[in-house]
Amino acid sequence: MTKTTHLTLRDRNKIQGGLLTRKPFRAIAKEINKHPSTVSREIRAHMQVKRKGAKWSRFFNDCKHRKNCDIKYLCDDLNCLKNCSRCSKCNFICAKYEKEVCPLLEKAPYVCNGCVHRTKCSLEKRYYDSVLANNQYIQVLTETRSGIAIDEAHLQFIDDVVCPLLRKGQSFHHIYETHKDELHVSERTLYKYLKHGLFNIDNLELPRIVRYKKRVNTNHYKLKIDKKCYIGRTHNDYLEYIKDNPDLPVVQMDSVEGIKGGKVLLTIYLVNCSLMLAFIRDRNTARSVTNIINDLYSKLGHEDYTNIFSIALQDRGSEFTQPKAIEKTEDGIDRTCVFFCDPMASWQKGSIEVGHSLIRRILPKGTSFNNLNQDKVNLMMSHINSYTRKKLGNCTPYEIFEKMYGEEVIKKLGITFICPDNIILKPSLIK
Repeated sequence: MTKTTHLTLRDRNKIQGGLLTRKPFRAIAKEINKHPSTVSREIRAHMQVKRKGAKWSRFFNDCKHRKNCDIKYLCDDLNCLKNCSRCSKCNFICAKYEKEVCPLLEKAPYVCNGCVHRTKCSLEKRYYDSVLANNQYIQVLTETRSGIAIDEAHLQFIDDVVCPLLRKGQSFHHIYETHKDELHVSERTLYKYLKHGLFNIDNLELPRIVRYKKRVNTNHYKLKIDKKCYIGRTHNDYLEYIKDNPDLPVVQMDSVEGIKGGKVLLTIYLVNCSLMLAFIRDRNTARSVTNIINDLYSKLGHEDYTNIFSIALQDRGSEFTQPKAIEKTEDGIDRTCVFFCDPMASWQKGSIEVGHSLIRRILPKGTSFNNLNQDKVNLMMSHINSYTRKKLGNCTPYEIFEKMYGEEVIKKLGITFICPDNIILKPSLIK
């Protein structure tokens, strides 16, 4: 067998074929001239999780109590006469939900590729796909050789040193030469951090940068994610937290992009009332998200903000890699508990993904957001939040939110009520 553990697409195709024919790892490893442990690590590292049912109308449901469950009307759909166990929505909203994991997945081969029971199983499934595995391998290999990375504590220290001096009119070169022994980064790196919006300072406070024209054909550095920010904030931690605090409201956060390099929307979905907020940003950076959260906090005040945004669930995009800035105010006061979805598991915040479909009716994919301002975005969200929802008992998210938090609070969020006959969910709304 070869010493290297790097696999090619051909090797991965043989692994997938071996799993389909239920060959042991030793036999697969012999075919590709690798050690069996290499095959085992490859499968566990790149297996795909799929939440889907099986043939013959077997709906996906991985709750332990699904076979004997007789609960109805969990989703407030009074027209539905089926038991909630016949629909996978109960996995997200039922307080008695307990996940069942197939015991066969806890041992080799760890996936369902060659399982004879997969056509009858309604549990969560895991598959190994050679093409997807190879694409993930190439992406990881590329990311490890490019980009910039910094932990949150070091970034905050640099920000505290650099920003006050920049506001005094000093240049990066002067700041670097006088503080390079304590910054532990190069002068060029400081410019990279500024470009990615990691410093607590706007370009308007830097008059020379405002006057400069954008350079063409420059290298675009991709920001790496500091994975330490996920510690204690994984989806499993989220499930444990809401289990201990079932009465706290949950919001889901995400980004909606227009054209690459243009303006971006930050969306916030309130799960308890289906109300969705959106905020326009010039760039998709962590600093822009923090600025919006701070602005919301100052508008609503501590009590209203914590009553609405107690728990935040978001994906693992680079714009959410400063969770402490979202969780705490600038004075260090706790305001939100932040958690992250698992990688490649956008279904864990499926409610906001469904809400994005309404935004895409007005802003189809490929549309530039550069002509949008916050007034137009508020108008769009007012129409969306005034749209009747069957799951809300034919009420609107606006009406539910107003009953829960009051009319004054929703006005502070920039949302107004639109009469049913005046609602427009087409691009002509903002044109």
